[in-house]
Amino acid sequence: MTVEKYGPQAEGWSEDAYADAHAYLAHRAELILALGPPLEPGDTVLDLACGDGGLATHLPDLRYLGVDASPEMVEVAKRRGREVVLGDLNDFEPPERVAATTCFRAIYYARDRAAFFRRVAGYTERKLVFDLNPRQYRVEDVRADLRAAGFDQLESRPFFSPQRVSLPRPAEAALHALERSGPLARALLAVRFSYLCAAFRGGRNT
Repeated sequence: MTVEKYGPQAEGWSEDAYADAHAYLAHRAELILALGPPLEPGDTVLDLACGDGGLATHLPDLRYLGVDASPEMVEVAKRRGREVVLGDLNDFEPPERVAATTCFRAIYYARDRAAFFRRVAGYTERKLVFDLNPRQYRVEDVRADLRAAGFDQLESRPFFSPQRVSLPRPAEAALHALERSGPLARALLAVRFSYLCAAFRGGRNT
Protein backbone atom coordinates (compact mmCIF):
# COMPACT_ATOMS: atom_id res chain seq x y z
CA MET A 1 0.00 0.00 0.00
CA THR A 2 1.36 3.43 -0.91
CA VAL A 3 0.72 5.13 2.41
CA GLU A 4 2.99 8.09 1.84
CA LYS A 5 0.84 9.66 -0.85
CA TYR A 6 -2.09 10.09 1.53
CA GLY A 7 -0.25 11.98 4.27
CA PRO A 8 -0.21 15.37 2.53
CA GLN A 9 -3.93 14.97 1.71
CA ALA A 10 -5.06 14.12 5.25
CA GLU A 11 -6.20 17.57 6.28
CA GLY A 12 -9.61 18.08 4.72
CA TRP A 13 -9.57 14.62 3.11
CA SER A 14 -13.33 14.00 3.04
CA GLU A 15 -14.09 17.51 1.89
CA ASP A 16 -11.58 17.25 -0.95
CA ALA A 17 -12.25 13.64 -1.96
CA TYR A 18 -16.00 14.15 -2.45
CA ALA A 19 -17.80 17.03 -4.14
CA ASP A 20 -20.60 16.61 -1.59
CA ALA A 21 -19.09 14.64 1.29
CA HIS A 22 -22.24 14.80 3.41
CA ALA A 23 -24.54 13.37 0.72
CA TYR A 24 -22.04 10.74 -0.45
CA LEU A 25 -21.18 9.41 3.00
CA ALA A 26 -24.77 9.61 4.23
CA HIS A 27 -25.91 7.38 1.36
CA ARG A 28 -23.05 4.96 2.04
CA ALA A 29 -24.12 4.78 5.70
CA GLU A 30 -27.74 4.24 4.67
CA LEU A 31 -26.78 1.16 2.67
CA ILE A 32 -24.49 -0.17 5.41
CA LEU A 33 -27.59 -0.34 7.56
CA ALA A 34 -29.96 -1.54 4.83
CA LEU A 35 -27.98 -4.40 3.29
CA GLY A 36 -27.53 -7.75 4.99
CA PRO A 37 -28.31 -8.56 8.63
CA PRO A 38 -29.50 -5.62 10.75
CA LEU A 39 -27.31 -3.76 13.20
CA GLU A 40 -28.44 -2.68 16.65
CA PRO A 41 -27.67 0.57 18.48
CA GLY A 42 -24.31 0.27 20.20
CA ASP A 43 -22.96 -2.36 17.79
CA THR A 44 -19.35 -1.83 16.73
CA VAL A 45 -18.53 -1.09 13.10
CA LEU A 46 -14.89 -1.49 12.13
CA ASP A 47 -14.04 0.75 9.17
CA LEU A 48 -10.86 -0.42 7.42
CA ALA A 49 -8.85 2.14 5.41
CA CYS A 50 -11.09 4.78 6.96
CA GLY A 51 -9.19 7.92 5.97
CA ASP A 52 -10.19 10.74 8.29
CA GLY A 53 -13.13 8.74 9.66
CA GLY A 54 -15.74 10.88 7.93
CA LEU A 55 -18.21 7.99 7.86
CA ALA A 56 -18.50 8.07 11.67
CA THR A 57 -20.73 11.14 11.59
CA HIS A 58 -23.36 9.22 9.64
CA LEU A 59 -23.54 6.20 11.97
CA PRO A 60 -24.40 7.99 15.22
CA ASP A 61 -26.14 5.03 16.88
CA LEU A 62 -23.21 2.67 16.38
CA ARG A 63 -19.78 2.52 17.93
CA TYR A 64 -17.38 3.48 15.16
CA LEU A 65 -13.79 2.21 15.14
CA GLY A 66 -11.64 3.31 12.21
CA VAL A 67 -8.32 1.89 11.04
CA ASP A 68 -5.95 3.57 8.61
CA ALA A 69 -2.36 2.97 7.58
CA SER A 70 -1.57 6.69 7.30
CA PRO A 71 -0.40 8.28 10.57
CA GLU A 72 -1.50 11.68 9.26
CA MET A 73 -5.02 10.43 8.55
CA VAL A 74 -5.22 8.91 12.02
CA GLU A 75 -4.09 12.18 13.60
CA VAL A 76 -6.68 14.22 11.68
CA ALA A 77 -9.43 11.75 12.59
CA LYS A 78 -8.51 11.88 16.27
CA ARG A 79 -8.57 15.66 16.24
CA ARG A 80 -12.11 15.41 14.92
CA GLY A 81 -13.07 13.26 17.89
CA ARG A 82 -13.21 9.94 16.06
CA GLU A 83 -11.98 6.64 17.44
CA VAL A 84 -9.32 5.69 14.88
CA VAL A 85 -6.16 3.63 15.23
CA LEU A 86 -3.12 3.05 13.04
CA GLY A 87 -3.09 -0.23 11.15
CA ASP A 88 -2.90 -1.98 7.78
CA LEU A 89 -6.10 -3.65 6.58
CA ASN A 90 -4.07 -6.73 5.62
CA ASP A 91 -2.86 -7.37 9.18
CA PHE A 92 -5.14 -5.54 11.61
CA GLU A 93 -7.30 -7.49 14.03
CA PRO A 94 -9.49 -5.74 16.60
CA PRO A 95 -9.11 -6.65 20.29
CA GLU A 96 -12.61 -8.15 20.22
CA ARG A 97 -15.09 -9.25 17.59
CA VAL A 98 -17.15 -6.58 15.84
CA ALA A 99 -20.69 -6.65 14.50
CA ALA A 100 -19.73 -5.32 11.07
CA THR A 101 -16.60 -4.53 9.11
CA THR A 102 -16.55 -2.02 6.26
CA CYS A 103 -13.94 -1.37 3.60
CA PHE A 104 -14.49 1.28 0.95
CA ARG A 105 -12.33 2.27 -2.01
CA ALA A 106 -9.66 -0.08 -0.64
CA ILE A 107 -10.37 -3.74 -1.48
CA TYR A 108 -7.67 -3.48 -4.14
CA TYR A 109 -5.13 -2.83 -1.35
CA ALA A 110 -5.57 -6.40 -0.12
CA ARG A 111 -2.36 -8.29 -0.91
CA ASP A 112 -4.35 -11.54 -1.14
CA ARG A 113 -8.09 -10.97 -1.41
CA ALA A 114 -9.08 -14.48 -0.31
CA ALA A 115 -6.80 -14.28 2.73
CA PHE A 116 -8.15 -10.82 3.55
CA PHE A 117 -11.73 -12.11 3.52
CA ARG A 118 -10.76 -15.04 5.77
CA ARG A 119 -9.12 -12.68 8.28
CA VAL A 120 -12.16 -10.40 8.33
CA ALA A 121 -14.51 -13.37 8.74
CA GLY A 122 -12.61 -14.37 11.84
CA TYR A 123 -13.51 -11.22 13.76
CA THR A 124 -16.79 -10.11 12.10
CA GLU A 125 -20.04 -11.38 13.59
CA ARG A 126 -22.70 -10.16 11.16
CA LYS A 127 -21.49 -8.69 7.88
CA LEU A 128 -18.69 -7.30 5.78
CA VAL A 129 -19.76 -4.28 3.72
CA PHE A 130 -17.59 -3.05 0.85
CA ASP A 131 -17.75 -1.44 -2.56
CA LEU A 132 -16.93 -3.28 -5.75
CA ASN A 133 -16.18 -1.94 -9.21
CA PRO A 134 -17.58 -4.59 -11.60
CA ARG A 135 -15.41 -3.28 -14.41
CA GLN A 136 -12.31 -4.03 -12.31
CA TYR A 137 -13.30 -7.31 -10.62
CA ARG A 138 -15.66 -10.08 -11.70
CA VAL A 139 -18.47 -10.33 -9.16
CA GLU A 140 -18.43 -14.13 -9.36
CA ASP A 141 -14.70 -14.25 -8.55
CA VAL A 142 -15.25 -12.09 -5.48
CA ARG A 143 -18.26 -14.19 -4.47
CA ALA A 144 -16.14 -17.34 -4.67
CA ASP A 145 -13.50 -15.84 -2.37
CA LEU A 146 -16.21 -14.77 0.08
CA ARG A 147 -17.73 -18.26 0.14
CA ALA A 148 -14.33 -19.78 0.81
CA ALA A 149 -14.02 -17.44 3.80
CA GLY A 150 -17.42 -18.52 5.18
CA PHE A 151 -19.53 -15.65 3.86
CA ASP A 152 -22.02 -17.73 1.89
CA GLN A 153 -24.50 -14.88 1.32
CA LEU A 154 -23.91 -11.75 -0.76
CA GLU A 155 -26.41 -8.91 -1.10
CA SER A 156 -25.50 -6.06 -3.41
CA ARG A 157 -26.98 -2.85 -4.70
CA PRO A 158 -25.74 -0.36 -7.26
CA PHE A 159 -24.33 2.75 -5.60
CA PHE A 160 -25.09 5.79 -7.73
CA SER A 161 -23.61 8.71 -5.82
CA PRO A 162 -21.14 10.75 -7.86
CA GLN A 163 -17.86 11.30 -6.09
CA ARG A 164 -16.65 14.33 -8.02
CA VAL A 165 -19.96 16.04 -8.86
CA SER A 166 -22.39 17.71 -6.47
CA LEU A 167 -25.97 17.22 -7.62
CA PRO A 168 -29.17 19.09 -6.74
CA ARG A 169 -31.19 17.06 -4.27
CA PRO A 170 -33.91 16.07 -6.80
CA ALA A 171 -31.27 14.74 -9.20
CA GLU A 172 -29.57 12.88 -6.35
CA ALA A 173 -32.89 11.31 -5.33
CA ALA A 174 -33.53 10.25 -8.93
CA LEU A 175 -30.13 8.54 -9.11
CA HIS A 176 -30.80 6.69 -5.86
CA ALA A 177 -34.16 5.52 -7.25
CA LEU A 178 -32.32 4.31 -10.37
CA GLU A 179 -30.28 1.97 -8.16
CA ARG A 180 -33.36 -0.25 -7.92
CA SER A 181 -34.15 -0.24 -11.64
CA GLY A 182 -32.71 -3.69 -12.46
CA PRO A 183 -31.51 -3.93 -16.07
CA LEU A 184 -31.12 -0.17 -16.45
CA ALA A 185 -28.95 -0.01 -13.33
CA ARG A 186 -26.80 -2.88 -14.57
CA ALA A 187 -26.36 -1.13 -17.91
CA LEU A 188 -25.13 2.00 -16.13
CA LEU A 189 -22.72 -0.08 -14.05
CA ALA A 190 -21.09 -1.24 -17.27
CA VAL A 191 -19.68 2.25 -17.75
CA ARG A 192 -19.68 3.95 -14.34
CA PHE A 193 -20.29 3.64 -10.60
CA SER A 194 -19.96 0.59 -8.35
CA TYR A 195 -21.84 -1.93 -6.25
CA LEU A 196 -22.18 -1.71 -2.49
CA CYS A 197 -22.04 -5.27 -1.16
CA ALA A 198 -22.85 -6.96 2.14
CA ALA A 199 -21.37 -10.41 2.70
CA PHE A 200 -22.69 -12.51 5.57
CA ARG A 201 -23.39 -16.03 6.77
CA GLY A 202 -26.75 -17.56 5.92
CA GLY A 203 -29.04 -18.01 8.89
CA ARG A 204 -26.66 -16.16 11.23
CA ASN A 205 -27.21 -12.62 12.42
CA THR A 206 -24.84 -12.87 15.37
